[in-house]
Amino acid sequence: MSSPVAANDRPTPRRRRFTALLAVASLLSLLTVALAVAFWALQPATLRIAVGPAGSDDDTLVRAMVAAFDGEDSPVRLTAVATDGQLQNITLLKSGQADLAVTRGDLELPASARSVAILRRNVLVLWSAPRSKAAKAALRVKEITDLAGHRLGVIGTSAVNVSLLRVVLQESGVSPDKVTMTQFGTKQIAEMIADSSLDAFAMVGPFDDKSITEAIAATARQRGEPKFIPIDVSEAIAERHPLYESEEIPTGAFATSPQRPDDKIETVGINHLIIARAALSDDTVGAFTRQLFAAKPLLARTTPSAQKIQKPDTDKDAALPAHPGAAAYIDGTERSFLDKYSDYLWGAVLLLSALGSVAAWLRHYLKRDERKETTEHRERLLAAITAARSAKSIGDLDGMQYEADDILRETLAWYDDGAIEDRDLAALHLLLTQLHEAIAQRRTTITGPQRDPAATVRSA
Repeated sequence: MSSPVAANDRPTPRRRRFTALLAVASLLSLLTVALAVAFWALQPATLRIAVGPAGSDDDTLVRAMVAAFDGEDSPVRLTAVATDGQLQNITLLKSGQADLAVTRGDLELPASARSVAILRRNVLVLWSAPRSKAAKAALRVKEITDLAGHRLGVIGTSAVNVSLLRVVLQESGVSPDKVTMTQFGTKQIAEMIADSSLDAFAMVGPFDDKSITEAIAATARQRGEPKFIPIDVSEAIAERHPLYESEEIPTGAFATSPQRPDDKIETVGINHLIIARAALSDDTVGAFTRQLFAAKPLLARTTPSAQKIQKPDTDKDAALPAHPGAAAYIDGTERSFLDKYSDYLWGAVLLLSALGSVAAWLRHYLKRDERKETTEHRERLLAAITAARSAKSIGDLDGMQYEADDILRETLAWYDDGAIEDRDLAALHLLLTQLHEAIAQRRTTITGPQRDPAATVRSA
């Protein structure tokens, strides 16, 4: 046999430390990835909502929502993006500078817009009054068909109110071209009422809109008691124009003494919405919708208009489809954690399995030298068994025993390090046993049988 392997030439301790460091590094890497994924998943989403103008009812409500959503346990938080009005809200949503926008449902919305919540329902209020408060002043417009040939004052400078009125007139059998419409800003109500060339007025807003109430009160003061004009074809309008709905103005909606109106009035309603881009994450929109309706009672305590928040229409044939995330929450079809992430979980399992296979291959590759030397050790032990049977001296046998001890020590270290398996250790044990027997037999042959000293004394 060759000379024993020197202790400082053995690579096992270094390799063992490298393997341990590799295992620790792999574990730390996996832990870092897991913590990063968990941190990302638990971070609240922040949505930008376009609303304006400043100080409007919409602005007040949205800022109350921002405050209500600003909690540590809130999955969604809001940032208000101030605008000049609804048209700019839509522009910011379309350009991606806002995730949500507050707008009327009958404005020209981008094709990607989806409804998330109804903030309130606006109604069209039509009323007429004499041109002056004189006792003999005649009421020129008593019903909607009387508007032909007369001038109508419209509060609101956007084209959307005029478009709505043209639909109402057309469906009521009145040519829109025969009605002259003059638009006024919300700060020009007094100017509008004072214009004696106007025989009727129109405004769109919620039942409790102070501007509508003030406009009607101003009409009564300056011209006499107003006459509310019903829209008898509201159901037909809603049927033919899905963006509009048939509504009723309740008795006393604008005053209680005297009651205005004194009876319920049929009219047309338009939803005032929070909309989102269709591309916005379903999970994020679902979380926002859930959080909004959970916060609704709290919001209503400080902002009464929050009580009007309603769920959007989730029917597939709705004029403005609901966002899938909102629809899932409303319809109770939200996916569970496993439904959402089962693909990711299975992917993680497959990834870990692949990583395990790679690690096993790497470990096998890194231990190739130990396995090669183990094979060489077996060959050396087999050669030593043959050499022991023909050894010439006790010194040769002792050298073989010392080297066998070194091989055993080195092999046990590799076994502890995981470089060799049980079957390799069993094969080594068999060879060492055979070698020890061969050395013992040859030692007896060289030195002769040992005599018992006590027996020698007795024979003397």
